[in-house]
Amino acid sequence: MERRNFLKHAGAGLAAGLVATPTIAATEPEVKWRLASSFPKSLDTIYGAAELLAKRVAGLTGGRFQIRVFAANELVPGLQVLDEVGRGTVECGHTASYYYVGKNKAFAFDTAVPFGLTARQQNAWLYYGGGLALLRDLFRQYGVINFPGGNTGAQMAGWFRKEIRSVADLKGLKMRIPGIGGEIMARLGVVPQTLAGPDIYPALEKGTIDAAEWVGPYDDEKLGFYKVAKHYYYPGWWEGGPNLSFIVNLREWEKLPAVYREAFEAAAAEANLHMLAEYDAKNPAALARLIKQGARLHPFPKDVMGAAYAAANDIFAEEAGRNPVFRRIFDSWNRFRLDVFQWFRVAELNYANFVFAPAK
Repeated sequence: MERRNFLKHAGAGLAAGLVATPTIAATEPEVKWRLASSFPKSLDTIYGAAELLAKRVAGLTGGRFQIRVFAANELVPGLQVLDEVGRGTVECGHTASYYYVGKNKAFAFDTAVPFGLTARQQNAWLYYGGGLALLRDLFRQYGVINFPGGNTGAQMAGWFRKEIRSVADLKGLKMRIPGIGGEIMARLGVVPQTLAGPDIYPALEKGTIDAAEWVGPYDDEKLGFYKVAKHYYYPGWWEGGPNLSFIVNLREWEKLPAVYREAFEAAAAEANLHMLAEYDAKNPAALARLIKQGARLHPFPKDVMGAAYAAANDIFAEEAGRNPVFRRIFDSWNRFRLDVFQWFRVAELNYANFVFAPAK
């Protein structure tokens, strides 16, 4: 979809499905796919994006293209969705691509990179900045094609058992934080841990870990972190606008009738839009409830932010020096980031600084 008009494309797909379904779909074969999600059903906003995709695809094809959604670990482990879709164990999946940075750190660009793009900016880079085409070259090596499939918006930095006043307070702190964010924190003295969602609360409660990041107020509230770690920090600088992706086995994708491919792309775009809107609608009330239940909000100290930013740039330079795929994507992403940040400083930042400020 590089440089294609996203809204026009999605709208055309929706219109074609709605108007032509009775005549076109009836001539097409029945197709039944399985979708493996990396997420549990309890994360209804993230998991719900796959359910929305399935519902819309069925509706746009007169019920002839059916996708059945399975939660993490029902068919395949949540962190192995990429592998199993590539093998053809399941036809498609819904996942966060930065789970696979162990294969290639360049996968992080499909989800979020520390001190990177906001949700709007990520969509702009993917759809109009050449990002999707570059990433599809990477995903093709693993036998899949990827489609943007949701965004949480900027995430929180997580729950801490003690207050963090400076970088020195991070030394030796055991924190659940995976990926490149964890690598950066390690350079600041943190001992990063990788834990699945259900394991985080008991680890915090027992003191096995001292801090944990997850998503944001709506999802964090469900896991009850405020009961065992009162200090709630922001921002999650490692996830300024994390994109989730639908991934499809390439062989299966190429076998689909063209009208089914159009329906899938349009449905994925709709799911992408709805996830962010739902989080933006649900997070304010959830944050208010958390504060009422004792959560204490803190911004990360400036020296923590500065040290993390410097460490992030060191890691980017190191990885670009040894990984040509990372370098190629980073160069595109970074050029876009510099340009879009300049624009956002003009109107968006000044508007936000005024209207978001507490009333005087």
